[in-house]
Amino acid sequence: MTIHWCGTGLSAIPGLRKLIEDGHEVVVWNRTPEKARAAIGHLTTSICTFEPEALAEAVKSDDVVVSMLPADWHVKLAELCIANGAHFVSCSYISPEMRALDTKARVAGVALVNEVGLDPGIDHLMAHWLVADYRRAPGFDAKNVVSFTSYCGGVPKHTNAFRYKFSWSPLGVLKALKSPSRSIRAHEVLEVARPWDAITSYDAPLPVRETFEVYPNRDSLPFMADYRFDDAWPVKEFVRGTLRLNGWADAWKGVFAEIETLSGPQGDARLKEMSDRFWAENAYDEGEPDRVVLCVSLKAEKEGVPVYHKTWTLDAFGDARGTAMARLVSVTVALAVDSVLRRQIGPGVSAAPSDEKLVLSWLDAIDVQAQHMALVDELG
Repeated sequence: MTIHWCGTGLSAIPGLRKLIEDGHEVVVWNRTPEKARAAIGHLTTSICTFEPEALAEAVKSDDVVVSMLPADWHVKLAELCIANGAHFVSCSYISPEMRALDTKARVAGVALVNEVGLDPGIDHLMAHWLVADYRRAPGFDAKNVVSFTSYCGGVPKHTNAFRYKFSWSPLGVLKALKSPSRSIRAHEVLEVARPWDAITSYDAPLPVRETFEVYPNRDSLPFMADYRFDDAWPVKEFVRGTLRLNGWADAWKGVFAEIETLSGPQGDARLKEMSDRFWAENAYDEGEPDRVVLCVSLKAEKEGVPVYHKTWTLDAFGDARGTAMARLVSVTVALAVDSVLRRQIGPGVSAAPSDEKLVLSWLDAIDVQAQHMALVDELG
């Protein structure tokens, strides 16, 4: 069985390195093979020019195709896998088009695994662990009022006036600021057109407690079912969101004001101009460490009194092994590939696993990629 790893961008290398060093047969496909050779050529010579026709010829039954390419390639490669009887792995969110392939994948007996990066990915694992743990807890009661928060962000380890630095083109960050979100706050659905209208403060229970600015991201509501929340549970808060350094909102006020006025082709052109300027002014320097913070929390209250409150915390810095973002994204992808090869993930379209054994083994493997990872019992 061969792993066909497509794409060797900034978030790909640590996981790719892990699979090669673990002895798997890996073929690397990249649009520019020279860049792939520069990044991974010391570990493998199996590097090919990414061309869909050549990949389709090479992929055999039970192989695994990993897509670290832009999201518009994922469905095309998943369809290629179904046709060839191979499996598929990506770290991206499951799109409606990907979900629509579920029946075909099951009939073909192939796994199409998505959402196995950092966020989404590691956050899912922590959420599954917390819900399973809560259900076993002495204080569990289906009538308890439940609050769930999951905040993740890549932030600079060494701060700057902009309170943010970029590892790659800022365009994606700017476009995300134009995306609406849905979450639950104070028992009500909160719909937000502009993220900066919903910024709140979050006190992260890290070894040295630290306050961040956070806001809802995308549509959180479908994840209540994904995380096995019962429909009958009273939910006070449910949000999956983005985490930023304190002072970020003030530093970005001018950005927010301009983005709000942009639309159409002219707006897109202006976003590109802004992206180019931010990249020139606020990119990470060569060798400068990045930082990733992730906090996933579940709290239950009975008559206003907390009976369960635990939080998974993760704090990682760039080091000699690579950036924190690259390690946490791509090593999690590598764990998914290994689980698919071991037949631990079944056919069909799926996200990061909820199976308790897999959750525990993945979290153990992810622990060594972070400088700090711990479960905090906030009831003491």
